Amino acid sequence: MTATGPTEPGAVSARASCRVDLAGGTLDIWPLGLLHPGARTINVAIDLEARVALTKSARCSVRQDGTTAEADDWPSLAELPGGELVGLLASELDLPAAAVVLESDSPRGGGLGASSALGVAFVAAAEAWTGRPPSETSWRAGLVRDVEARLMSLPTGCQDQYAALLGGALEILYRPGGEEVSRLAVDLEAFGESLVVAYSGRSHFSAGSNWQIVRRRLDGDAESIELFAGITAAAVDTAAALAAGDLPAVGAAVGREWSYRRRLAEGISTPKLEELLAAAREAGAWGGKATGAGGGGCVAVLCPAARRDAVREALAQHGGQVLACRPGSRPVSVGDAA
Repeated sequence: MTATGPTEPGAVSARASCRVDLAGGTLDIWPLGLLHPGARTINVAIDLEARVALTKSARCSVRQDGTTAEADDWPSLAELPGGELVGLLASELDLPAAAVVLESDSPRGGGLGASSALGVAFVAAAEAWTGRPPSETSWRAGLVRDVEARLMSLPTGCQDQYAALLGGALEILYRPGGEEVSRLAVDLEAFGESLVVAYSGRSHFSAGSNWQIVRRRLDGDAESIELFAGITAAAVDTAAALAAGDLPAVGAAVGREWSYRRRLAEGISTPKLEELLAAAREAGAWGGKATGAGGGGCVAVLCPAARRDAVREALAQHGGQVLACRPGSRPVSVGDAA
């Protein structure tokens, strides 16, 4: 792409949603989803947001959490701590120099797809700021996914980007030729009355865990094949239960998905994660799992609405930081920064 220059001298902002992955995560990393017919990922956007603001500047800079990285050009910024993602995306977009501010409601390393949401918001803001028409959803998702892979030198998936781009509850089905993404008809208000998300207090690094998992599966490890077959079946059941509005069945399927996922690689399950999930079950939850790749981050559990306060209290008593969040249907959006 070639930049045409900012249409306005002021700042432009964009926001995108984080997500809770309910079932079928990791299958979004090519080519894993193609190796298990019927494989899909089910997730739901939540109202924890990633926000980006761009302002015209003589130099390229990015500020987040009170820390600023600054350089003469975007490739140089990409080599600085804290400037990597923005520097790489801005280079691919051939963006003029700008000052960028990043904000996220998600705990750092929370396993809620915040880095991808920041990438999606940045691309949307950059296109608006330079007067370009919005790119196709699949192109935006692919750009952010591929830049994250370049950044980490590891394979990355696509589910986080679609949740940030589209909002709502999504089913991402993996077929030869590309993924098929559809919105699930879910009563998000009712679903929110049963969803509880809590941060374990420890961040995670998803790409490192994912590479162990991908490598074992591509090497034809028999246990990995069996576990991914179980994850695929649980994702199919999760989608069917959501479509039927059967939240107890959703909770059970999510819990069953975790029973397979936690065995994919050492370190996915941790004593703290299992403690939190056990506390939630004892308080009346139907089921739950770690979000993202596990190893830390957040847990997401589903419970009867009447037990939601009890589950929240149980998680807090066991050291979980309960997050004030609910499912949301808002797609990535752009507006002038205040």
